[in-house]
Order: sequence, then C-alpha cells, then structure tokens
Amino acid sequence: MSMEVQSVDFSTYTKSDKYKWVHEQLPPLLAPESDSVANLGNAMALLKDTFCWWWVGIYRVSQNELVLGPFQGPVACTRIALGRGVCGSAWQQQKTIVVPNVHDFPGHIACSAFSQSEIVVPIFKGEEVVAVLDVDSEHLAHFDEIDARELGIFCASLVPYL
Repeated sequence: MSMEVQSVDFSTYTKSDKYKWVHEQLPPLLAPESDSVANLGNAMALLKDTFCWWWVGIYRVSQNELVLGPFQGPVACTRIALGRGVCGSAWQQQKTIVVPNVHDFPGHIACSAFSQSEIVVPIFKGEEVVAVLDVDSEHLAHFDEIDARELGIFCASLVPYL
C-alpha cells in the first residue's frame, strides 16, 4: 500500500515553506515501501511537483562513474565521469555546487538546452559519496544557500533508501 501526498496550491508558499512541507511529506511517503527505485522515484517527483524545477534526479556511484537513477524531467545523460561537469565535480570535491549560469561552468554537460542554472548535492554514506542529487532550472540564478542547506537535509533523509 502506498501513501498519497496531498495536493497543495504552492502559490502562496515561500521557498522555506515549500521545503518544510517536503521534509514533512518525505518520511511517510517512503516508509511503507522497501524498494529503493520506487522510493527514489517518488522522492524526485515530490521535489519536481513542489518546486516545478526543469529536471530533478539522482546519479548513483557505480564502478567509478555516476550512473543515472530515478529522475523527473526530460531525457538525461546516462553516465558521468568523476570530475566531469557539475555532477562529477560535486562528487569529486565532496561538496554541494551551486551554478547560477551553467554556460559559465567550465566543462558543463548540456543534457538539455533549456537548463540555465543547476545545483548538485552529494549524498554520503559515512564518509563516502554514494550518489548525487542533480537539480536543473530553466531560469538563471535559481538556486541559493537556502536550496543548498535544505537539499542537503533532504539528501541525508534519502540515505536509508539508497
């Protein structure tokens, strides 16, 4: 049995309100399900539906590459090398990277011409990066320190489901 997330009109919500709502919805959404693909898929849908971002997805570390996992949005790159693009850089540097304009990021991987800004958050199990959360927006300078902090919290809550 799966939990249904209530429909909400987010037009009056601040960014912080949206994150608070997401953090409240995530545990009961994921708790009854044991399959990691189903849970990660629903977690990505929760973010996409709440924030209306262009693309939201997980890349998992597998055999020294990032491999595409569950996502919401247009077709994406399947594999990314360590240090390549924003995702590979966040993995290599083991830190969140916020890119206000992807066209200014050296080596940016353009999976979609509509992507204008990006945030990538590493997901740790212990000291090891096991995945990254990648979020793209079709707007410039869409992400900030609030997104970095709150998506870090979101990612930490995904660890048991990886």
